[in-house]
Amino acid sequence: MVELDVQRSPALLNVDAAVGHLTAADRRLGAWIDSHQQQHGRCPLRPRTVRSLFQPLSRSIIYQQLSGRAAGTIHARFLDLFERRQASAQRLLQINYETLRQVGLSHNKVLALQDLSKKIRGRQLPSMAQLQHLTDQQLIDKLIQVRGIGPWTVQMFLMFWLARADVLPVDDLGIRKGLMLLDGLDDLPTPRQVAERGQCWQPWSTLASWYLWRRTESV
Repeated sequence: MVELDVQRSPALLNVDAAVGHLTAADRRLGAWIDSHQQQHGRCPLRPRTVRSLFQPLSRSIIYQQLSGRAAGTIHARFLDLFERRQASAQRLLQINYETLRQVGLSHNKVLALQDLSKKIRGRQLPSMAQLQHLTDQQLIDKLIQVRGIGPWTVQMFLMFWLARADVLPVDDLGIRKGLMLLDGLDDLPTPRQVAERGQCWQPWSTLASWYLWRRTESV
């Protein structure tokens, strides 16, 4: 069973406060945020309601290293294996290997989904209530114990499911390219350079990250 120290819940993203801070702290980023908001509206990131870690993490595993369309097709077939298409760790462990492979999952992804299910069933991972009191790094440290889940996958969970306020995936190619375009650099910045450049974005790095991805898409 997971043991954790009870502490104040980590900050969640407040878009209005984040925009105000980023606009004041970083003139280039602030100008891009203003331009993007005028055309597309506010950033839609907010906490999402899920009953179990299995739902978002199984989806993340399935989507790894695939195009969005291909991953979406496989994920839809995967959900068809569950009653009312509600994926659960308990049910996954009742589905045999061959059936999981037939929906398009690779051998390694089947093993990863099985490991995730076993760890959830064995209470080796935090519950949805418990994780609200874990810091970003504590959550990363716990979830990377699952086969097939690395720091980047957990960072995406922190940002797009939990809406944690201060996540900056410095190794992400889109983040690095977005910063290169934003600052007019000739080459991709290194992860260390991204981290140094992003110090002024704290404690709202999640919103800065989201707008760096949007900058990449605008080319």
